[in-house]
Amino acid sequence: MDNRDKQKFKNSIKKAVNEIEEAEKNKKNILAQTAYLGTIGFIFILPVIIGAYLGVWLDNKLTGFSISWTMSLIIVGVFIGAVNVYLFIRE
Repeated sequence: MDNRDKQKFKNSIKKAVNEIEEAEKNKKNILAQTAYLGTIGFIFILPVIIGAYLGVWLDNKLTGFSISWTMSLIIVGVFIGAVNVYLFIRE
């Protein structure tokens, strides 16, 4: 092996080591992934809960024993939550 071959070999080793170090640096840990999934769950379920509470409140304020407001606002909450998750992931 001459010096040029040795230098090429050293450069290829350095490049591989740098790529491995960069991959290790960019690798997400389990805590970051858990926080990401928790945030997605929170931004999805919060509009559903708000819709349910608002629907129950409206059903109690209006005459009759109907759950139409509750069901309607839960469905609206699911839709809003899905849009929130889509926009969050798209970021």
